[in-house]
Amino acid sequence: MRLSRELLGRHSDTGIGPVIVAGVNTSQPDESPEVRTARLLRWQADACRELGSPLYGDLLTRAAGDLVAGGPTAEVLRGHFDDRLSSVLALRLLGGVHALALSGRAPDLAAFYPSCGGTAESDQGSPRAWTALRRVLAEQGETVRGWLDRPPQTNEVGRAAALLGALRHIAAESRLPIRLAEVGASAGLNLRADHFFVSGPAGWHGNPDSPVALTNGWLGSPLPVSQIEVVDRTAGDLAPVDPMTDHGRLTLTAYVWPDQEDRLSRLRGAFVVARQVPADLRAESASATVARLKLEPGSWTVLWHSIFRQYLSDVQRAELAAGVAALGAAATDSARFAYVYLEQSRAGGCPVTLTTWPGGYRRVLGAAPAHGLPVRWHAQPEPGAERLRMS
Repeated sequence: MRLSRELLGRHSDTGIGPVIVAGVNTSQPDESPEVRTARLLRWQADACRELGSPLYGDLLTRAAGDLVAGGPTAEVLRGHFDDRLSSVLALRLLGGVHALALSGRAPDLAAFYPSCGGTAESDQGSPRAWTALRRVLAEQGETVRGWLDRPPQTNEVGRAAALLGALRHIAAESRLPIRLAEVGASAGLNLRADHFFVSGPAGWHGNPDSPVALTNGWLGSPLPVSQIEVVDRTAGDLAPVDPMTDHGRLTLTAYVWPDQEDRLSRLRGAFVVARQVPADLRAESASATVARLKLEPGSWTVLWHSIFRQYLSDVQRAELAAGVAALGAAATDSARFAYVYLEQSRAGGCPVTLTTWPGGYRRVLGAAPAHGLPVRWHAQPEPGAERLRMS
């Protein structure tokens, strides 16, 4: 089987760790659409296990078999057999089911979901949980299908550890207030990252009493000592989620895997912080967000995104790159610009990449798994860091 170079779903030689989705060749000769989709579900099952969700690993493996057999999974996914690999169809499916369990509409399944107060099944392969999930697909398939056209809106709070470390580097380069912007921001929870607590051998940030604690989130080389001062927070998303509403909180929680209680705890803590710290969140494309950013004298403008680029078309990626280049070209010693991202790499894992202007100096600060924790920071770059060549 030939592996795609787009997104790898297993540990790589880099030691960075697995990513969210499995990277497999999306078509093979004489393969039906159903068999292709089942194969992708199985690879996603492996990725879920490697990222700490044996429950989703079991359920997706069984769903793949049910799909090939023409069961309820096939009917729910019909019309989506040609979806792009990067659409993470399996996680859209499970998100819709999880929402039903969280809202009390799938009590038999909720009994096996720790996120709903249940207990994950100890039997190998989770047969009883699968029976309950299959019943949900059979009886409430149309409701689940409504989730298949939406990109997952996890707004992973653990990824804030990467942003905070990058902000430490930015503030150390020039001690100026930070105007923080994010594209593909979902609910904008990580715009409030400076109000989270993160700790580890590489340093710490914030108040230990914060509702969000990213414990042991910073490993590797010590981060520079600097003061992070965020004075403005703005973001865009094509379909932003309002974390102040019950519906918004349900949507975000549904995309967290139900047997990963640490992730759920961080998300719920971020809801508390969001009520305390306002942020500007708009329904718009990434290029529109970047186009409205203006560099201000006496401050950093910092643009950030995480596990977002995979959802963009080639044209949208080019638009984003052009917007970043224009902001970089406008930067001065007083009105500075930084571009930070945590994105999946073809080499495996997710490097934390920072470029600062004026100068256009690009460096990889560290790396993290797809859900963000822990970040392993590299030694600080030499003064001759690679210059980013933007064209």
